[in-house]
Amino acid sequence: MIDRRRIVISGCSSGGKSTLLAELSRRGFHTIEEPGRNIVREALANGSDALPWVNPQAFVGKAVQHAKASLDSAQTIDAPVFLDRSAIDAVAHLERLALPVSPELRALADKCIYSSPVFFALPWSELYVQDDERPLPFAEAVEESDWLRLAYPERGYALIDLPKVSVTARADFMLSALQL
Repeated sequence: MIDRRRIVISGCSSGGKSTLLAELSRRGFHTIEEPGRNIVREALANGSDALPWVNPQAFVGKAVQHAKASLDSAQTIDAPVFLDRSAIDAVAHLERLALPVSPELRALADKCIYSSPVFFALPWSELYVQDDERPLPFAEAVEESDWLRLAYPERGYALIDLPKVSVTARADFMLSALQL
């Protein structure tokens, strides 16, 4: 049976996840935005070093805390909730960089339980945008994507690749796969 309550959209940076989340929200579904962009925006505004390319451990710590708080706040919602990324994405970032994950951070991330399957946005160069909040080149985003394609199955999650189609067709695809 497919669990349709806490549905993650993961994958490549600038792969259309946030646009898809906005479409699902427009259709009346509950959604939770990616914490990463907000953390980066806040760090740039405040001069903090909690940026994934400066202090990955501080960034991931904030991202996992945000992921757990988001799941806690959605606990009373008895309907599907779509999430742009998850605590798994955050911890996988440290693992990809071969940086240690503290036992406390791993324990907090392990409390974040999501539905399977996870929908996966593949690298899509035509969508990729570099900006102040995403300064890394497309090749780095592809490397991140490749790592995430391993991280989720290692934790027991099945992946469903999102087709490279319009956002409305992507949303239709997801909802059909979930029988919603």
